[in-house]
Amino acid sequence: MGVVESVPEKSVHEFIVKDYRGKDVDLSIYKGKVLLIVNVATKCGFTNIQLPQLTELYRKYKDQGFQVLAFPCNQFLKQSPGSSEKTRKVACDRFKAEYPVFRKVCVNGPKTPPLYKFLKASKINGETKWANRVKWNFTKFLIDVDGQVIYRRGLTTAPFKMERQIVKALEERAARQQIMY
Repeated sequence: MGVVESVPEKSVHEFIVKDYRGKDVDLSIYKGKVLLIVNVATKCGFTNIQLPQLTELYRKYKDQGFQVLAFPCNQFLKQSPGSSEKTRKVACDRFKAEYPVFRKVCVNGPKTPPLYKFLKASKINGETKWANRVKWNFTKFLIDVDGQVIYRRGLTTAPFKMERQIVKALEERAARQQIMY
């Protein structure tokens, strides 16, 4: 078991990440949306299941305030080779992804960006289960409208199996919006 690194940020919305071209993206632009943050790979045995399902879920729920954020990662058997642009091109051309694909990241180890340190350190229902590391490609973090991790699943959970949790988070989002108006 490794040590969980703490970060001062209290919400996903406080982070600035790099897009596939290296330009800064302030995640505060996603305030009020339900997010699914995923470390993706293009040559993993599960790519042909995971990426199409991410695309379908995004298309199905984007108009309700749902957003997928894909972060390529080459740490696991080098299954996302090449540049961030190459990964984005594969996701967008081959798998018809319409959601953003960011710059390649390391999700474990000393080069882990602050966003992934935050994701791994987040408590879900009071627990920091799996907190010390991401085990493999396609680890999925469901984020509520406040920028908090509310659900986490690994490679063996296909995105469609998370649909119930996504819908629940979107229903909570809609209820909050009604109260605000």
